[in-house]
Amino acid sequence: MSNLPNCPKCNSEYTYEDGSLFVCPECAHEWFSELETEKGDDEKIIKDANGNVLNNGDTVTVIKDLKVKGSSSVIKIGTKVKNIRLVDGDHDIDCKIDGFGEMKLKSEFVKKVQI
Repeated sequence: MSNLPNCPKCNSEYTYEDGSLFVCPECAHEWFSELETEKGDDEKIIKDANGNVLNNGDTVTVIKDLKVKGSSSVIKIGTKVKNIRLVDGDHDIDCKIDGFGEMKLKSEFVKKVQI
């Protein structure tokens, strides 16, 4: 039998591997073992709409039209955003979008561009 880690959330011993993820069937928690041990509990792991882990400097695309607060402008679906910065707070991403300037985005409305 393989030597899989217990779930860090509920300590279940019935975890299994799903690609590069570990999954707990009891509480449905998913995690990357090497990322959680590297970052620890004090740093939050931010994921995009597809579940890919985001890092500082990544390039993402917007997955739906987003209204710009205080303006009649809209950030269109498919807009590419380069060199993102991850921050704590309600909006996870600080970035600069061409034609709009400095913006804050939520990670649930972007997807990581695979290079």
